Amino acid sequence: MTPRQALQQRLAALDAHLRAENPNILPVIPTFRNFDRVLVRLGLLGPHESLTTRIPWWPMIAVLGTFSAGKSTFLNGYLGAPLQNTGNQAVDDKFTVICHGPETRREALPGTALNADPRFPFYRIADEIEKVAAGEGKRIDNYLQLKTLGGDRARGKIFIDSPGFDADDQRRSILRLVDHIVELSDLVLVFFDARHPEPGAMQDTLKHLVAKTVDRADARKVLYILNQVDTTAKEDNLEAVFGAWQRAIAQAGLVSGRFYAIYDDKSAVAIEDDAVRGRYQARRDADLAEIHSRIAEVEVARAYRIVGMIDSLVKELSGEVVPLLRAAMRRWRRLVLVGDLLWAGLLAGLFAGIASLVGTETVPAFLGWLTEAPAGGLPVRALAASVLVSGLFFAGHFWIRAFAARRVSKVLPERFGDVDLNLRQAFLRNTRFFRSIFRKRPAGWNSRAKKRIFGIREALAEHVQRINDLYTDPAGKRARAADKAPAAAE
Repeated sequence: MTPRQALQQRLAALDAHLRAENPNILPVIPTFRNFDRVLVRLGLLGPHESLTTRIPWWPMIAVLGTFSAGKSTFLNGYLGAPLQNTGNQAVDDKFTVICHGPETRREALPGTALNADPRFPFYRIADEIEKVAAGEGKRIDNYLQLKTLGGDRARGKIFIDSPGFDADDQRRSILRLVDHIVELSDLVLVFFDARHPEPGAMQDTLKHLVAKTVDRADARKVLYILNQVDTTAKEDNLEAVFGAWQRAIAQAGLVSGRFYAIYDDKSAVAIEDDAVRGRYQARRDADLAEIHSRIAEVEVARAYRIVGMIDSLVKELSGEVVPLLRAAMRRWRRLVLVGDLLWAGLLAGLFAGIASLVGTETVPAFLGWLTEAPAGGLPVRALAASVLVSGLFFAGHFWIRAFAARRVSKVLPERFGDVDLNLRQAFLRNTRFFRSIFRKRPAGWNSRAKKRIFGIREALAEHVQRINDLYTDPAGKRARAADKAPAAAE
């Protein structure tokens, strides 16, 4: 199968998936493909690559947290099936991806099922793990597993249950997966264990789970959950424990955000005092209801995030990528010009050295012989000498171009931004032998590209309006139509 056929096959699979699962997003695909053409001409994507294969199309809910914080218990309760093992100790050392399937599968499918399927958020994640920890990429089954579950709550979504997270003990490859999950998810539930009210001892964990989300534009998608708060009922000090965790999270850099306190009824300790039990249950029920509501909203959030991703990429392209390419081209141009001056000086010095060796008195005679031409003809010897000197200079010039391009490209990333744009490849596209070093505009960034970008932004506005019409009705047209329908039936 050729790369072109492989891409076409992936696009066909994506089209079929969206038609079946989320047809509201289907009209966005042509806009992505238009953007692909711009990025391919700039060299930021390969000729047989597409942005559509670099983003997850299913809504994602990630469940992260410390060891034995009740992550799996929460998921089992929400999904209504004992899919995940639970316990006070670390019971699972892999990231578990849960999606809808024809039957509940507690026996997990291997990580390869995720690494090789572009519809999932871990497509080719083995390559990323390999970069972080050499040799670990081929052991993908030690990091990931896939489980399926029937039922309406799993339909149209992907849940990710993380292993117990401790930044002191885990390998860098695990942390890379955590970052990847947080980046792609529509909702991130970060669990902490109320049974261990010493958050100060977990600053490294808090730093990784909290500090990296502080400056995110989509920080609202992260919910901080203090689980198993029933254990505080004996001393009736929920507010004190809750406050301690809030202060610890604030020390990690978060000064605002939504915090929740919950516990699982089935595994909860008995609360003897009726008043205390009522207060705890009321708090738990209110917080659980809000969490469940946020989970139910992720399909709407995903539609807006997919459209918003193109908009952010357009801004990233014009505001960051093109300026970086221009800066790299300027540096390359300076290196080439300095190299050309040095090479020209070296050639001049070489010929001066030859002249001094043969004697300066012979130079006029040599020049006369060189410029002598047959009657009515051209000075062939002078032309040949000019060609020779020019050839030497340009041979050196093109070697200098290639050397300078390699030197500059080493500091440019092959993966830049959320969708891994290849800045190095795009820069090298501008250093091809037929392009002048004085060209200031990156290859592919012309009026045609800017016109296409304008069309993409106009299409984005239409997509947003269309999605708004699905979920909003400011003029009340649908309500009036619904009121008229019963009257017409009568």
